[in-house]
Amino acid sequence: MMQAESSSQKNSLFSAMRRFIGAVNNMDHTVLVPSLLRDVPLDLPQDGDMYSSYVLLKSIRNDIEWGVLQGDERRKDPAEDDLEKEFHFHLNGLHAVLSKLTCRADTLTSRYKEEVGCRK
Repeated sequence: MMQAESSSQKNSLFSAMRRFIGAVNNMDHTVLVPSLLRDVPLDLPQDGDMYSSYVLLKSIRNDIEWGVLQGDERRKDPAEDDLEKEFHFHLNGLHAVLSKLTCRADTLTSRYKEEVGCRK
């Protein structure tokens, strides 16, 4: 059973990522023939067609779930590059900060164990 999110949980990064991944999973299960999205425009001309957005959203979901591929091993529509580059910049920054914070938490835990005389 799923509990309702409090207002503070609703604004958390984890909740935002979970909602995004859920929306993309729903989109992925709904769109059975992605090629039908080719050349179908979105609301704004700079957004490209629906197929480009479909591929971009799935790519970002995969980056969140599995990490960013190094060397940009996949090629896509150049119109999506700016948005994807901005996402990757922030995702890499968030990953770096979370890694540093994780190390700090691990160090603090180890140091605490030393101070109180606990050993692994």
